[in-house]
Amino acid sequence: MRRKAFPVTLVIVMVAFLSTIFFVNANLSFAASGKKKSPAVAKTSAVEQTEARIKQLQGALKITEAQTELWNNLTQVMRENAKDMDALTDTLAKERAEGTKTMNAVEHMKFHSQITEAHLDQLQKFIPPFEALYDSMSDEQRKTTDTIFRTGRFGKNKKK
Repeated sequence: MRRKAFPVTLVIVMVAFLSTIFFVNANLSFAASGKKKSPAVAKTSAVEQTEARIKQLQGALKITEAQTELWNNLTQVMRENAKDMDALTDTLAKERAEGTKTMNAVEHMKFHSQITEAHLDQLQKFIPPFEALYDSMSDEQRKTTDTIFRTGRFGKNKKK
């Protein structure tokens, strides 16, 4: 029986999209401006966002005991990716703050290129454990997973 590649491709595209939202959304202009962030505007770290996401996913996907090892492999990669992204954004923010106060268009594109390359590397690490977990899922779990990655919703805020 041949599986359709479309759902896996859709999941990969959604992971890339969600990763971009989570990790590129860091507002590094504060670092360049030299202003201190107030607690109200403090950036949430990728590690904090990932931990929250892991809890949401684990509850929504109803990971079984048989899937625990696959789930743990996936969450380990997610945590490592988040730590790497925090380190990268911190490094880039410092470099940007130490450099000129404003970047020209080429420097700005190079800056975002570094983050995009990191996302690609992280996706390449993420996909194999995610695919292994997805392959072990029941039809109900797959349906839930597909919905989450398609809509970003965890089943609580469904449109009527």
